[in-house]
This record gives sequence, structure tokens and C-alpha cells, in this order.
Amino acid sequence: MNKNINRVIAFAFFILFISLFSLFVGYYGDWLWFKNLGYSSVFETNILAQITSFVLFFFIFVLFAGLNLYYAHNKHAEHQNPIPFGDDDLRQKLSFLNHTKFSMWVWGVVVVFFGLIMGSSASEYWIDFLKFLHPSSFHLQEPILGQDVGFYLFSLPVYQIVLNWYFTMLVLSTFFVGFFYYMHNIVNYQDNRLRLETKAKRHLLLLAAFFALGVCGYYIIELYNLLYSSNGVAYGASYMDVYAQIPAYKTIIVLTAVLTLLLFFYPLYNKMQVVVGALIVWLLVLIGFVWIYPSLVEQYIVKPTELQKETPFIANNIKFTTKAYGLDKIQVKPFAADNNASYQDVLKNHNTIKNIRLWDRRPLIQTYKQLQEIRLYYDFKNIEVDRYHFNNYTEVALGARELPASEIPYRAQTWVNEHLIYTHGYGIVMNPVNEITSNGMPNLIVKDIPPLSSVPLKLKQMGIYYGQATDQFVLVNTKAKEFDYPKGAKNVYTHYKGNGGVEISSLFKRLVYAWKFSDINILFTTYLSDKSRLMFYRNITERAATLAPFLAYDRQPYSVVGKDGKIYWIQDAYTTSNMYPYSEPLSRNPIRRGVNYIKNSVKVVIDAYNGDVSFYVVDPHDALLQTYEKIYPKLFKPFATMPKFLQAHIRYPTDLFNIQVKIYNAYHMTDPKVFYNQEDYWQIPNVIYQGGQQKMVPYYIIMRLPKMKNEEYILMLPLNPSKKDNMVAWMCARCDMPHYGDLIVYTLPKEKLIYGPMQIEARINQKPEISAELTLWGQEGSRVIKGNQLVIPIKNSFLYVEPVYLQSEQGQIPQLKRVIVVFKDKIAMRRTLDEALQAIFHIATVKNESLKAPAVQGNKEALRHYNKALQFLQQDNWIDFGKEMQKLQSTLSKMSQNR
Repeated sequence: MNKNINRVIAFAFFILFISLFSLFVGYYGDWLWFKNLGYSSVFETNILAQITSFVLFFFIFVLFAGLNLYYAHNKHAEHQNPIPFGDDDLRQKLSFLNHTKFSMWVWGVVVVFFGLIMGSSASEYWIDFLKFLHPSSFHLQEPILGQDVGFYLFSLPVYQIVLNWYFTMLVLSTFFVGFFYYMHNIVNYQDNRLRLETKAKRHLLLLAAFFALGVCGYYIIELYNLLYSSNGVAYGASYMDVYAQIPAYKTIIVLTAVLTLLLFFYPLYNKMQVVVGALIVWLLVLIGFVWIYPSLVEQYIVKPTELQKETPFIANNIKFTTKAYGLDKIQVKPFAADNNASYQDVLKNHNTIKNIRLWDRRPLIQTYKQLQEIRLYYDFKNIEVDRYHFNNYTEVALGARELPASEIPYRAQTWVNEHLIYTHGYGIVMNPVNEITSNGMPNLIVKDIPPLSSVPLKLKQMGIYYGQATDQFVLVNTKAKEFDYPKGAKNVYTHYKGNGGVEISSLFKRLVYAWKFSDINILFTTYLSDKSRLMFYRNITERAATLAPFLAYDRQPYSVVGKDGKIYWIQDAYTTSNMYPYSEPLSRNPIRRGVNYIKNSVKVVIDAYNGDVSFYVVDPHDALLQTYEKIYPKLFKPFATMPKFLQAHIRYPTDLFNIQVKIYNAYHMTDPKVFYNQEDYWQIPNVIYQGGQQKMVPYYIIMRLPKMKNEEYILMLPLNPSKKDNMVAWMCARCDMPHYGDLIVYTLPKEKLIYGPMQIEARINQKPEISAELTLWGQEGSRVIKGNQLVIPIKNSFLYVEPVYLQSEQGQIPQLKRVIVVFKDKIAMRRTLDEALQAIFHIATVKNESLKAPAVQGNKEALRHYNKALQFLQQDNWIDFGKEMQKLQSTLSKMSQNR
């Protein structure tokens, strides 16, 4: 028996040692990683919070459960088997547990074991505890209970966590005590009655008092949770909640407090009838006043005059929802949509026109893959849209050429290749969004390996060690040469020269990471040297989330080539919560409330070569972020410290914009009566892609907003009325400083029809010559792909532009073959956007490029003829227009001869 016990103890200590060592290795390996990035203080704050919460709740549980078991054991020692043992199979089988010393050891182990579980479960909420200790004020009080919004985001979640943990502790402790009394025959069920020793009964009533105290806390929290009620026509506390449920909860809270006191002080009066009577009263109030009464109020008082009763509560919902989603600062402006734009207006907006995105990202990525992956192991994860200041403000599409391990040929997928040789991707590919070569391909202004650039863009350090497809760890600065890039029939190799990754010079560190990654090769490989470094958490989203797991991250990080010639990743990060009072959640999940507060307060910048991560604050007024800044004073940086060349590339994120549009479709109705009737609900329009309907996605465009002086980079989306296809408004987010983040909604006249995307699509399909040509292409072994339809505001009019691609069934390279332009009742499909616009406005093709700026021709006479020609064109004076164009041609010819 003793040998078996010793073996069990030895095995238990072995398991404990392995668990603790594994825990140490994981934390120590991560600490080295945090230290390498300069964020060791962040790691230490996290670990201290986790350890403190674990230890605190572990000892609370052990103390509470242990004291209760100790109390029960003492009563058992004084009253050995006061009730006849009887015939009980379970107690007979477990009678060995009644041995006093052995019994207490067993119960001690049980309590410690469950204490570890309870401590671990509490430590998972370490970030909630930190926010509780570092709250910030929103400077906004909710109107029902008078609390600052910060109370609901920082304090209430912790109260709920602690209460749930408290109930679990009570249930476990009560079970332990009850089982202990049962095993020692202090509680028994004989002769159809429960027999219980007096002091044990008092003990169980004491536990019931603690339970009643928890119920009291539960209803206090439920009182505050009414601000997340779905009982009314709008989210948040309704008339019924305020005038029926709140009084009911307050009443039950008082009665529960009285019942708690009666249970605590039961030994003083020792009358069970008092407790039973109080419990009956409590149940009657619960059923009649808390459960039934609010339903009667809703049915017979609210329903008959619902709009009148609910109006102030709908107003609360609108106010808090718009604040939670950043919609309260939207500028609403009228847009005449008179469709009286002329070709001269097109010319005046030449920077807008020349940046219309003809290259849809979906077919473009296939083109990139076929033309620029170069080798099998390269891959473009995504194609993103950005803007650069070359000679002009230019919108471009670009993709980073990454090297995921999964793309390495199967036979070459050895450990050395995956982790030591093929360590990084290389370079980017870039093209203007509107330029097309003669064979229908994008005009690549950055291409090939090593990358060649036809624009003033510095390309210095093109290695991509950190990206979107870099999921495996790699070892650099080893004795094996790293593959850098292919060059003809040969390969160019390199050694890493940066400071990314953790130094892995010592045998102990190699052991730590071999254990952490379950890869013994790290320990035994002979390729490592004293200068070798281990790179992990290389996926940029995972990398940022490991540093700041309390932020939410955008799904579309994008690469930027800086003025220093290096590649950076920019990823938007959000502060979110599901505890903003009165705010409509994105999803009403009955189990877990959806997010109902979101701010894009942080821009994360990651160096693709070194892996350095910087968190820049773009919204210092966000109270939730202010709390995070208090917790992590060394993590966040002011936006002003971001390099200027990166500031020029920040953009409003599409994920946030989509969320705001979704909410604004209903919450632009700020009048409670209109909101109640939902009479002006909007929706995102549908578009056709590859034969099926799908929701239109927001798109970036360089354009001059109405009444603005200069072109700027914006994110925009048209909107339709609910269940209709005409356009009712368009919404945009400004991306350029100093107006970054400004939201504008341009509303359209309701008395006239403004075509929406689906109506334009129907008109295009009904155009016989277009339909015939596209059908013919589709029957000749090719597939026709229509790209994103873009709605372009010009002056007070709309141009609708849709690119058409042709993809051979045998090939995978879509080619841009046609551009469709729609304006008013005119539709034209031509080879280029310029030709389509000329066809729409009935402009004859002339030798000068009509979409170039009407300036900088180098000769005042040429400019004078050009301006006169435009004046005659506006007056529909075709004779004089022709004369001026002839004079312009003659002048330009003379200028050419003089060069």
C-alpha cells in the first residue's frame, strides 16, 4: 500500500514538474520576444496581473472552502455519527475516507485542486481587472441610473465576473460540505424525512445566507443590465423596464437583503418558521412583482400607446448608439444630383478621372500571380489600394511578394529549407489603378526581382520577413545561406543584417525554444552560431495581437514603401466593447452580446524586415484607449511621432466604415417617430459579380469633394432606400490629414430618380450592342468578368464606371478589354476610359490628350487656343471649335519642330 502511494506521489510530482517547466518555458520564451521588441514592461504588466488575480482568487477559494470543511470536520469530531449509519452502499464503499487524518489530506488535495482551477479561471480576466483599476471617464451620464458610461465599461464587467465566480465557489463549497456530512452520517434521509444534526443545519443555513447575499448582488447587477434590454422597440431600457422592472428589482433587492440577514443571524432566534415565511414572501414577490407585473405593464399600458410611451427611450437609444459608433459627428450635406455636368467639368476634375480605379482587386490578383510571382514559392496574399505622391497624386494597387512555407515544392519541404533557407519574401509589385497597356494588362510601375521602378520611389530593403503569410518560425544568421531572390538561372543568397528575432546563442535558449515549438531540431542542428536569431510570431496580425491582445484588428493590413526604401505594414486597430449602455449591438446573440462600441484609435506599424512594432494613437479622446494608456504607459506613441512619410499613407479602414454604414442605415433617422416607423431605412446596394448578386464594397478614390478646392483620398459608398434600387445618398470618409476621419453623408433629392448600381447594371445589360458583344466573347472560349461598378460624383452629377475583363478558359490572366461609362441616359463601352467619356459627351477624338490638365503646354498661344476651343465646345459651337483646334494643332506642330 505504501509503495503504491509513493509511486502515485512520485508520478504526481513528475507531472507537476513537467507542467511548471512547460509553463516557465512558454513565459520565458515570450519574455525574450517582448524584450527584443522593447516591450518587456508590457509583458511584465500582463504576467503580474495574471499571477496576482490567480493567487488572489486561489487563496479566497482555498480559504473559504477550507474553513467550511474545517468547521464541518470539527463538528464531526465532537459528534461522531449522531445519526444511525444504516445501510448505504456508497458510504460503505467509501468508508475508508472516514479515517480522520487520511480524510483531511484527501479533502486538502481536493480543495487545492479546485482552487487551482478557480484561480486559473479568474486569471483569464486579467485585462478586465486592469481596466477596473485604471478607469477613465467618458464625461457622459446615462439618463436612467445616472452613472458615467465608464462605469459600464470598466466596473460592471468585473462585478459580473466576480459574482459568477462567487456563485461557483459557493456551489463547490456547499457540495464539499454536504458530501462531507453525508460521508460522516451527519445528514441522512430515513423514514421519509431528512435528518440533520443541529449544528450542521446551522452551517448549511450559513452557506444559504452567503448564497442569498449573491442573489442580492445578482439583482443589483440586473438593475444595471436593464440598459442592455431588448424588451422595447429600441435597444436599451424601455418604458416597461424603467417604470415596472426597476421598481420590482429594487423591491426584490431589499427583500433579499432582509432574507440574507435572517439567515446569517438564525442562531440568535433559532426559528425555522421565520426563515420559511420570509422565503415564501420572497418567492411571491419574485413571481408576482418581478416576473408577472412588468409583462402586464407592457401588454396593457405600453402596447396601446407604444410610440408615446417609448419616444424618450428611443431618443436615448439613438443618442448613445451614434456616439458609440462615432456617428454623432457626421456632416450631412445636400447633393443636387442635377446631372448637368459637361465635358468641361470632366476636364476640370481630371485628377479624379485619371484615378478612377479600373483595376478590380479580384481579377488583378490573378494577373499579379501569373505575371509577378516569378517562382512557384512566391505568393501574393492580397492586393491593396493606396496613394503615392509621384509627379502627381496617384492612386495605385500594390501587393507584397511573400514566401509562405506551404508554397515550397513538396520535395523541397525539408526542415532546413523551411526554417533556415527560405526565410523571407522579396519586393512589391505596383501599378496605377487606371493605366492599361496595349494588350490589356496593368502598367506595372514597380515589378520584377530585384524590383525595378519607373517612378521616383526608393527601393532599398525589400526583404519581407514579417507579413500576412509568414506563419512559421525561421532561424537567421546561421551557417546556411538564406535565399534572397532568384536572378536568371541562379539564385542570390544573403545573411540577415537586422535586429529582428531573439538571439539564440546559448544552449539553454535553444532548449527553451525547442520545447516551446516542440521541435528538437532547434536543439540539435549544427547550423546555428553565436549570432543566430530566431524569428517567430511573424504573421503581422498575430504579432500585434500578441503584444496587445485587448485590441481588435482590421482584416486588411496593407504594405507601404517608405521614403527610406523599406517596406512597412500598416494595420488598423480598434478599441471595442459590448458594454456601452443603450447602444445597438452589431448582433443580438442571446448568449453573448455583440460589440456595441468601436473606435479606430490606433494605427499599428510593423517593419517588414526587422519586425519592429509601433502603436500610434490617432484618437486620444477615446476613453477606453486612455485606460489602456494608463495600464501600458510605454506601449503607445503619439501620432505626431509617426514618420511623416507614413502619415501620408494612413487611410480610413473599410471594416470600420462597413460597420458604421450598417448602423447609420437606421440611425440617420434621428427623429424618434421616424425611427419607430422605420420609414426611411437605407441599405447597401447590390452589385453583379461573376453572375451573382453581392453587397457593394466601399472603395477608395482620389476626388475633389463638392465645394472643396483640392483632390483628396476618400473612402465612399452609395446607399439605397430599403428594398429599392435607386440611390438615396452617398457616404464618404476622408483619409488625408488634417481631415482624417471626417465622415460626410451627401443626401440626394427625394423628388427625383437617381439611378442606383443595380439599375445601372440593368440598363447596361439592356443595351443591345453591349449585350451582344459580351455574349459573343463568352462563347469564344473566354470568360467575361465585370469589375466593381464605381459611382463617381462629378460636379453635381454622377458618372458610373464599370471595367470589363476577358479571361481565357485556358489561361488565368484577366485582361482589361473594355470600360463602360454611364451618364444620364447615355451608355458607352470603349477600349479606354478616355474614349468612353468622349463617346458619352460626343467629343471627337483629337490629337491632344483630352484628359490631361489644360495647362503647362509651354506656350501661351497654344493655351489660348485651347481655352477658346473649350468655350466654343460648351456653347455647342462646333464650327468655331474646329477652327480653334486646327490653330492649336498648327501651334503644337511648330513647337515640335523647334525642339
